[in-house]
Amino acid sequence: MRRNPALTIRGIRSATAFLAFAALGAAACGDSREEPVRMEPTIAVAEPAPVTTVVADGTVATPRFVVPENVSYEMAETAFLDKRYEEAVAMFEVYSANRPRNPWGQYMLGLSTWKFGERERAVEAFESALALDPTHVKSMLNLGRVLLELGRAEEALVKVEAALAADSSAPEVYRLLGRAYGELGRTDESLESYRHAIVLDEKDVWSMNNMGFVLIQQGRHEEALGPLARAVELRGDVAVFRNNLGIALEGTGQFTLAIEQFRKVVELDETYVKASVSLTRVEELRESPDTVPIDLSEIARRFIDEVKSVEIPHDC
Repeated sequence: MRRNPALTIRGIRSATAFLAFAALGAAACGDSREEPVRMEPTIAVAEPAPVTTVVADGTVATPRFVVPENVSYEMAETAFLDKRYEEAVAMFEVYSANRPRNPWGQYMLGLSTWKFGERERAVEAFESALALDPTHVKSMLNLGRVLLELGRAEEALVKVEAALAADSSAPEVYRLLGRAYGELGRTDESLESYRHAIVLDEKDVWSMNNMGFVLIQQGRHEEALGPLARAVELRGDVAVFRNNLGIALEGTGQFTLAIEQFRKVVELDETYVKASVSLTRVEELRESPDTVPIDLSEIARRFIDEVKSVEIPHDC
């Protein structure tokens, strides 16, 4: 992506912070790595216009925040990065109105409204960004994510397939494709998409987790051990990875190892109710006398070796 020569040092730091934030993504649906957005030169800022709240008796409450008439991208992005999403929405609305032909304004408005919990408005904003730039892959992918959250998997698949046609080299495209196929019950295609994502990025832990989850749903607990063991090996601090690994271990009769995972989940997040319930349940179970403890490190290694043996089609 071409850098704006007028980008300030503060702008560089802001773009770096945005990349770090986006790499975390939404936990339930996979990490979403967003590239730094294009920055514009700082513009003159007009006197701020207060955003007020009218209370029940008709009086006007103290302004929650102010939105400059000529709000800059940097100001709006800072609100987003600070997780002041309501303020970010208001700012990007003004920013987009001032720059109606800039797709990045609509894209960030989509992210802001999504984070603020207004999914339908996010859909509109991402669609507006795509109307301005039909090749805007980030808008395709995040629109797909929002549509999946809204239960509109068929529509989401169309957007993700468009992103795939535009860029078949990005792991996150295949990861989201796997989610869409999974929601539609197309299990084999879902698993293949996750596998493809991992071929492109051997450290794509969310594709590993999602792949393991799909296999668990199919009752294929032993197959789920490989991707989940590798995900935990890479990111043992993510509670959901360990929880899913515990479920897979329980499903294969490895109760002792399952207990270890569930205990670590509770240590990481004491509010993780499902893990606490699972821990209580599995602690009451007894392994078969002939059960041999498995080596999760070896299982993770075999999984990666298997992934490395997969050939990517030349058109990718």
